[in-house]
Amino acid sequence: MRLARTLRAAAVALSVPAALLAPTTTAHAAPGDTVTLPVQDALHTLPIQEESRAGYERSKFRHWIDADRDSCNTRMEVLIVEAVNAPGQGANCVLTGGSWYSPYDDASFDSARKLDVDHLVPLAEAWDSGASGWSAKEREAYANDLDDVRALIAVSASSNRSKSDQDPSSWLPPFEGYRCQYVTDWVADKTRYQLAIDPAEEAALSEALTRCPDVLIEVTLAR
Repeated sequence: MRLARTLRAAAVALSVPAALLAPTTTAHAAPGDTVTLPVQDALHTLPIQEESRAGYERSKFRHWIDADRDSCNTRMEVLIVEAVNAPGQGANCVLTGGSWYSPYDDASFDSARKLDVDHLVPLAEAWDSGASGWSAKEREAYANDLDDVRALIAVSASSNRSKSDQDPSSWLPPFEGYRCQYVTDWVADKTRYQLAIDPAEEAALSEALTRCPDVLIEVTLAR
């Protein structure tokens, strides 16, 4: 699983220039299809609607699971893949040593215990913008998504807890140099799951993207 995730990241990066020849929109795409379009166009395809937190419980998104039964759950898989210097791995996937970089706050860490694995689009935000209508299995797949490297990210515990369940209308990474990547990945993740955005979120994303390159994003639709 870890090797496959790394290869997928490379494949996304390499395939985008080729997509310039034949960009695909989401208009007639189905789950499993890969779409490639400028991030601002992707933003404009997302439905805009008010959100509701009614009925939300974090336990409705089962995580962290060990999908391949290798003793490393989803959180640990992300930590291993995103390590700058690989940690040692003991029984039951206990990690020792290693180092990590947290792009949210431009900080480096020498212990996995100092990191959280963030759902880029938080579980509560996903619930508010469409996941409340999903099945339990669909929410589990979302909460443990290792198939798109943008979905989960290892970051400092302090930055993740500062973010909590906020969307870009009220929180952006404190490190300004990462904000374009963050909002671009946010749009990609919402596109992957066909999640809605609320009016304040849409305004914040639109404003942020005016200061960013209108890069092509490649997304395999999960829904």
